[in-house]
Amino acid sequence: MLLPTPSAGFDEPFEMLAACHTRVQRSLDLLSRLLAHVRAHGADAQAADAARDVLRYFDIAAPAHHEDEERHVFPPLVASGDAALVAAVQRLRADHVAMAGGWQRLRPLLQRVAAREAATPASIDALDAAAREFGGLYAQHLVTEDGLVFPAARERADAATVAAMGDEMAQRRGVARPPASAG
Repeated sequence: MLLPTPSAGFDEPFEMLAACHTRVQRSLDLLSRLLAHVRAHGADAQAADAARDVLRYFDIAAPAHHEDEERHVFPPLVASGDAALVAAVQRLRADHVAMAGGWQRLRPLLQRVAAREAATPASIDALDAAAREFGGLYAQHLVTEDGLVFPAARERADAATVAAMGDEMAQRRGVARPPASAG
């Protein structure tokens, strides 16, 4: 059964970023269920499908999301000079680097499941450790962004900034947007 996916368009880029966090959490939850499934059933067809879903999300959507934050959310907060916001952005940027490294450790293990390679106790333990590390990197990161950083950035963004942000995000993803109505 497919679960509804939160959506927002490029005309609401902050809502789009928040919806992405819901998808991050769903992908991490799927990863957790995948680990339990692999322990019980090995790298069967169901596990391979789940691994491919997790790979697709963290290979494509998550990097684009992090780039959105780096380009549009973080710079105005650093420029604000607010010490708490600057410190939060520094932590979040460090998290992005750590997440990229964690993903590079987790990704090949998931690729083996996606290819339905036989799961051994050692490979399952390695997958479990890498998945826990990776998921742990997101825990406080999402809380900080949703509770502090996104609201502060949204508060500082005027309508033109929000529109430009949405335009750039769409363009980088190859999505054509209709011109703004003159009206």
